[in-house]
Amino acid sequence: MGAAGRSTTTAQRADRQQKGGVGLLVLRRSCSYVCVAAVGFLLLVGVCLLYLPDPLALEPSFVEDSSEVTLLIWTHPFGRYRKLPDCFELFQIGGCTLTDEGSAYPRADAVIIHHRDVATGAADLPPEPRPRAQKWIWMNYESPTHTHRLWLFEDYFNLTMTYRTDSDIFLPYGYLVHRERGTKGLQNRFAQPLRAPSRSHLLRPRLLAWVISNWSESHARVSLYYQLRRYVQVDVFGRSGRPVPEDSGGGSVVRLVGRYQFYLALENSQHTDYITEKLWNAVQAGAVPVVLGPSRQNYERFLPPEAFIHVDDFSTVRGLARYLLMLRHNPAQLRRHLDWRGSYSVYQPSFWAHHYCTACRAVRRTRGRTDVVQDLTRWFHS
Repeated sequence: MGAAGRSTTTAQRADRQQKGGVGLLVLRRSCSYVCVAAVGFLLLVGVCLLYLPDPLALEPSFVEDSSEVTLLIWTHPFGRYRKLPDCFELFQIGGCTLTDEGSAYPRADAVIIHHRDVATGAADLPPEPRPRAQKWIWMNYESPTHTHRLWLFEDYFNLTMTYRTDSDIFLPYGYLVHRERGTKGLQNRFAQPLRAPSRSHLLRPRLLAWVISNWSESHARVSLYYQLRRYVQVDVFGRSGRPVPEDSGGGSVVRLVGRYQFYLALENSQHTDYITEKLWNAVQAGAVPVVLGPSRQNYERFLPPEAFIHVDDFSTVRGLARYLLMLRHNPAQLRRHLDWRGSYSVYQPSFWAHHYCTACRAVRRTRGRTDVVQDLTRWFHS
């Protein structure tokens, strides 16, 4: 994958397109300062074992502007109000003032704009002309299939913030932290340690679960389910199945999945880096995820190759089912998919506190740069 998706030229975008949507992360001189810092850290921990280190732990390769910045949250995503975080208290990111007051627009150093809200007409873009040197940040955590009317927003934004590794501001749905490589502080504070498999872990009473809220007969995952249930029992929960048991402490899905040996982590569409909480809930629960999404190569940038079972590993759904049943009756073989856990912790960034603070830090590190993101649609669909 080319290191693009940022403030760059059309020619550089075309170069990334020729390299394809999924591949090894490439450090190019055209990277923005934010991307250079992120990629540099990734190369330090090893390209072959990427596993996406904590963006908050990245060390800058340049001098950071020490002055305060103001980040305006143009709309609360999906119209759901959430109290704005204290970035220093939570993540030790200083110099950031977050506000959702529209009156702050003239003095804001940057405005973070959630795509769904402006694309659906729930909100308009900020008014032009924008204040001098102000950055607009395009934030989106939906897949390209569910990102509508993107062409309307070409040549407006200065930074991109998504789950894609080649975004200007990269923050995925989740990532692993290697315990030996992990730094002290933030990673240890927020990451959940994963346990190596015990005997009871290997002998969980239930086979396979799937939690789904968005059921569409056109989705590849629904077609897969119809085929798979012919060979194995699939317990379906959510709007299209049994209700997910609630508990007062939260984490209902993780608690539920923790009763199963395997979990269907099936994305609603298949795109570069689009790997959502479905995978990370399974990892946290200790179930082996059976994944449908981007390629195996793409998944292996986020976690060890043995940590998941990709549907593309099998020529038929029946072959997948037979493999799951074989593992169920062979704990020693199942252990191969779980032994890696003892070396890692998992972290799932909270929506949207972590995102706002990460964006604010990026604004400080790119102060004075107002390059415009070109070919936003072409990049995001690559």
